[in-house]
Amino acid sequence: METDLRLESSLWVGNKRYLAVLTGWHFKWTEVDKKNRDKKTVSVPVAEVFGVEEGRVEILPQKSVEDTDKDFTVFYVKRSSSRGSYGLLWRLGRTQFSCPSRVLRDQWIKHLRIALKTHSPLRPHRLLVFINPFGGKKKGRQIYHSLVAPLFELAGISSHVIVTERANQARDHLLKKDLTGFDGVVCVGGDGMFSEILHGVIGRTQQEAGLCENDPDVTLQPCPLHIGIIPAGSTDCVCYATVGVIDPVTSALHIIIGDSQPLDVCSVHHASALVRYSVSLLGYGFYGDVLAESEKHRWMGPLRYDYSGTMVFLSNRSYAGTVQYLPADPLFSSPRDKTRCLSGCGVCSRSTERLFPNSSDSGSLHSSCYGHFSTGSEGEWVSVKGTFKCVSLTCMSSSCAKSPLGLSPSAHLADGTGDLILVWDTHPLGFLKFLYRHTSTQDQFDLPFVEVHRVKAVRFSLAGHRQEEGHEESGWPSGGNNEEETGYEERGCRNGSLQHLAERSVEQVIAKEEKTASPFICGLCCKKAPDVSVWNCDGEILPVTDIVCKIHGQLVRLYARGIEDGAVIHNSSQEGNEFKRTSILQK
Repeated sequence: METDLRLESSLWVGNKRYLAVLTGWHFKWTEVDKKNRDKKTVSVPVAEVFGVEEGRVEILPQKSVEDTDKDFTVFYVKRSSSRGSYGLLWRLGRTQFSCPSRVLRDQWIKHLRIALKTHSPLRPHRLLVFINPFGGKKKGRQIYHSLVAPLFELAGISSHVIVTERANQARDHLLKKDLTGFDGVVCVGGDGMFSEILHGVIGRTQQEAGLCENDPDVTLQPCPLHIGIIPAGSTDCVCYATVGVIDPVTSALHIIIGDSQPLDVCSVHHASALVRYSVSLLGYGFYGDVLAESEKHRWMGPLRYDYSGTMVFLSNRSYAGTVQYLPADPLFSSPRDKTRCLSGCGVCSRSTERLFPNSSDSGSLHSSCYGHFSTGSEGEWVSVKGTFKCVSLTCMSSSCAKSPLGLSPSAHLADGTGDLILVWDTHPLGFLKFLYRHTSTQDQFDLPFVEVHRVKAVRFSLAGHRQEEGHEESGWPSGGNNEEETGYEERGCRNGSLQHLAERSVEQVIAKEEKTASPFICGLCCKKAPDVSVWNCDGEILPVTDIVCKIHGQLVRLYARGIEDGAVIHNSSQEGNEFKRTSILQK
């Protein structure tokens, strides 16, 4: 059988002889000295070999091929540690082998390519690529064409590239155009670009399944198209939380080898209509105010976030509200259990079995998990009412370069839950301590005014707002204002039903603040603090305040594998040193 293919022979790398062995899952070569003693060994999983070419091949700065009859070049993944990041950098490994004969060379190329097809069946062959030329430092085109495109070409991946010219162009393309033949979608940009593609992919999938996204009780269909992220934005939070580093080459290599990382998605509803989807941060209070204030200072670039955060902190605001949440089963995991969601995460793997117990098809399994969601099988709804500095919900750690552990360090990417963080009204120094701990390894939840809960659903309403009876029949707590209060005209089950309103929300919020709110100088100097904040949904301001949120387990899949533990590199070096010490002792 092809899966049992094994090939072994002597090969040369430069002027050194190696014993090369190809088994079903690994390709390794060991240096052999003149006395046939083994020295250095390099072992690469077949799944991480992404190219085998005839002759001596160079890729960067541009591809060049020296056609020789007895040589072939193997391209594979090499890992290295990354300063300031918890993940590992992936780099292009390249080794040029020389064979005693052309027949043996052809045999090696044939066997390696068969092994790649056998053990990497999910690798993409055709990708739809969207480039945001305005995100971050406006280097999206340069990053793609100089770093990513040559790697895709080497791996035999064809790509259709679209450089976006307006907001939501990528989303609209995914909703309306023919996507036949594409294995995945790649965004070259930041979190905003990813959000566009997320909404497009989810919306397209629900359209084709005949499902109504506006219904918070609906069981959404998991998306067949994978999403790849080439980081080229200001923060790149989603990339950092799923790969562990902000590096275009690392992300491109994950796409090439076809890694697949499921991801939970939170749907946000208001008045029986979908507002947006969220994967990282849904924040009210402090985080909403920072975003609203930063929109006034876009001319400052990324510095506006630091400036706005300082000004909002000095304003010392807090907001009254009622939070209701449906707790997740505490036996599976807890936001305080000190675990981290890393590559091969046990919690997420067990959650897959729990969410999808009876079938290998994610669509039918997804239904089995959420079909009776509103019955409260995981517990009763809990309601808390008070005054909060901020209310946050996240489906991942939301880590970034400035906060390496994130908003919730023990949050998981694919366990079907989110972490609800409640920060009660407190004195400014206490809140400053909470914020500072996000930049260190200290536990930001170990404070008397902070609560964190692992949840399946959340509902928020302003204090004193009446509940609507329409939601009680479906088993959900009541949600939000009526349509007249939001200015929304019901349009039935339309994709992005409230998204057209969300697109205008930033300007509306800023205009309202300029008319009613005092300048951000100091809390003591403000004439009157506003009674209501805004929601920050993955960097976008929501046009509504009263919302209902539901976590959809493993709704989308990314070309990623989660954060790889840096100990892998450390252990590998230790094993190498141990091998050397053993060889010396044997001598």
